[in-house]
Amino acid sequence: MDLLERAWDLRRRGVRFATVTVVGCEGSSPRHLGARMVVEEGGRVHGTVGGGRLEAEAIERAREAMASGRPARLDLGLGPALGQCCGGRVELFVEPDHPPDRLYLFGAGHVGRELCRAAAALDFDVTVVDARGEWNTAERFPGAAARLLEDGEDAVGSLPFDARSTWCVVMTHRHDLDERLVQALLSRPLRYLGLIGSRTKWARFRQRLEARGASREAIARVRCPVGLEIGAETPAEIAASVAAELVRARRRALAPVGWVAEAAGPEPGAAVGSGADPPRASGGEAEGP
Repeated sequence: MDLLERAWDLRRRGVRFATVTVVGCEGSSPRHLGARMVVEEGGRVHGTVGGGRLEAEAIERAREAMASGRPARLDLGLGPALGQCCGGRVELFVEPDHPPDRLYLFGAGHVGRELCRAAAALDFDVTVVDARGEWNTAERFPGAAARLLEDGEDAVGSLPFDARSTWCVVMTHRHDLDERLVQALLSRPLRYLGLIGSRTKWARFRQRLEARGASREAIARVRCPVGLEIGAETPAEIAASVAAELVRARRRALAPVGWVAEAAGPEPGAAVGSGADPPRASGGEAEGP
């Protein structure tokens, strides 16, 4: 298996890794321009950029890059500082892998359909979860990477989650299902969790979730009402406001480990209106109080 295949396999299996590439050589150097290695989070290494202290330094920087989410460029002299006497210099580029952003969209109603379209255009890998076969169809969701015709709670138990790259938006056709899904998702490692609905709906949900033992810190991570305040009313407008909030969260977090800062606590106003009883999105989403 070559290194590109190895990197693809690690990404497919959800293993965090970084790639180290020789991007510059001067004088005597152990590897040629373009040589690379892959460093897994657990320390396993595939390939080599020269061995010895040079490679040890590269591995350490790869771990730092995986922790921060930021790439790094290293200019290393192959002299006494590295315990080598080659006399040359090597420039390395260390790049942490950024897994694709996966959006789990719970609810195949009209807003869900528009949000899938918008999120797919923004390079989100969208999975639509809805047991209603007449709603969750390939014709309605041509941009979805996957569709799960099953109950959302069952899906939560089987889907993979990653704090760096998993995004969830709950907008089903029933309030009781919305509430159970939020409760199930609170314990999962997520980058973002949004819920369609009014402040009144969310206040009731929050009170019941706290009564069942959910921590206030976990509950504060939920974005409800979901989306940026743009006075949205139609399904397409609401989807646009939610998509805009996803982009803002993604762009503000250069090191996407755990929850992004702006995901803590609801903001005033959101996609479904600014009052306690906002207009309902058409198509069966349960966003009213």
